[in-house]
Amino acid sequence: MSLSPTADSRSFRAARNARAALSRASRRAVVAAAVALGATFLMGGNAAAAPAVGQQAPDFVAVDTTGAKHKLSDFAGKFVVLEWTNPGCPFVRKHYGSGNMPATQKAATDKGVVWLAINSTERAATDYLKPEALDAWMKSQKAAPTAVLMDEDGLIGQVYGARTTPHIFIIDPKGTLVYAGGIDSIASARVDDIKTATNYVNQALGEAFGGRPISAAATRPYGCSIKYKT
Repeated sequence: MSLSPTADSRSFRAARNARAALSRASRRAVVAAAVALGATFLMGGNAAAAPAVGQQAPDFVAVDTTGAKHKLSDFAGKFVVLEWTNPGCPFVRKHYGSGNMPATQKAATDKGVVWLAINSTERAATDYLKPEALDAWMKSQKAAPTAVLMDEDGLIGQVYGARTTPHIFIIDPKGTLVYAGGIDSIASARVDDIKTATNYVNQALGEAFGGRPISAAATRPYGCSIKYKT
């Protein structure tokens, strides 16, 4: 004769079902809960899914490595580049150590582009850097972003769908996402490949400033997986 489920087994199943329901929850529900708890996203942002090229870029507020706050919508009227970064990643070190990323940043900011480097590495990760350490590393690389933003809880990265370091997004003066993908066309950690790769960021900005359509608006990002908070 079969036995009736015990209270413990019912509790176990309830917990298992709750976890399954949470894993199926939409990005909108997760981010809405985060906003209610005082997270960095603004209610006007599109929290349903990562924005596709041609869609409005979600607005956010984040604190940089010096403690200053930055709101994406404050840069309306300008091109904005979002660069996901993590100095512990060999792909990031490839582009910084070679001078490629700092040069790309400087070429953009010299045109009036706002460049926001974002670190979504969680605090518990072995290669997490505190704001002052990340700021010092950027200076040692002669980096030239407008600001380096801290996103340790991963809210900005997850809503944008940032997957790797580096992962690049370009937003036009109207707030529309016009590029999403890799920094260049050769997915490797070899410095020698930089000289033969197409720099998608330089290409996209050059076309945009020239009044031309961006020829490669969505490309495959490559690099290290972002260590999001779980």
